[in-house]
Amino acid sequence: MRNVLCAATVVAASCVAAAAQAAQRLDYPARPVRLIVPFATGGSVDISSRILAGPLTEILGQQIVVDNRAGASGSIGANMVAKAAPDGYTLLAGSSGSVTANRAIYSRLPYDSLRDFAPISMINVTPMVVVTYPGLPVTSIRDLVELARSQPGKITVGSAGIGSSNHLALELFQSMAGVKLLHVPYKGTGAVYTDLIGGQVQAMFDQIASSIGHIQGGKLRALGVTSLHRSTVLPSIPTLDESGIKGYEAASFTGVLAPAGTPQPVLDRLHAAVVKAARMPAVTERFKELAADPKTTTPQEFAQFMRNDIAKWQKVAQMANIKLD
Repeated sequence: MRNVLCAATVVAASCVAAAAQAAQRLDYPARPVRLIVPFATGGSVDISSRILAGPLTEILGQQIVVDNRAGASGSIGANMVAKAAPDGYTLLAGSSGSVTANRAIYSRLPYDSLRDFAPISMINVTPMVVVTYPGLPVTSIRDLVELARSQPGKITVGSAGIGSSNHLALELFQSMAGVKLLHVPYKGTGAVYTDLIGGQVQAMFDQIASSIGHIQGGKLRALGVTSLHRSTVLPSIPTLDESGIKGYEAASFTGVLAPAGTPQPVLDRLHAAVVKAARMPAVTERFKELAADPKTTTPQEFAQFMRNDIAKWQKVAQMANIKLD
């Protein structure tokens, strides 16, 4: 009889706990939600997150607190979210660097992007643009390819460092175009722009938002954008796909992810809220000012995009022998 009573007590306690958890999920969110940005302030992921945070706060009825946790190419902040309680109160502003490219170039990561996160939705996609020093005698991607074939390994292309997004974009270009360029890694894109404008290096792949001022000011020449569709802020510049590099795509994304194991009702609530906020006209206009194309997805579409992106960059990293520890 005592055993039966004990068992009944355990069952009752379990039911109470389950009911409490269910109630908590139905009341979600009941306190502020932290959105981890795994990069320093001022970058496109940070600015996109802050643009989203205001409308998302209004929709969810709780403050969305943007928390920058930079370091190790986004791995520190991403790992914080991967190890956080799966309750919907700690989210990740994920991007190509922290979620997909890092898995391709780092031999040891403390998290698995496909196992440790529950994708909610992408919010925008940011293409790169191929820019050159105006003194380089090319005006199109086709010109660049022809010049590179006539001078293999001579045209210098700067990047923010080995394994950076612009380095990976360069390696993908070399592979698909069948050319050999000379990669010059720097410590950040700021130093690249100084030397590119001065003619010390001749070309770079970088985000449009960073380049557009120099393009419009005539200090750099834009040859092509790296998305499959033309950029809304550089509509006269053809894509690399249009320029003969068929299927070339090297755009960066920003999206919202939760820790794996987050209850489905919470994920459903977050997905509806993120999509609604990201589609608001004021938000999409702000994204376009960043040269980012607004884009929302289902969780399943986001997960498939991540799998495809990881596979693509793993192939590029293996081909170019890029591996960081």
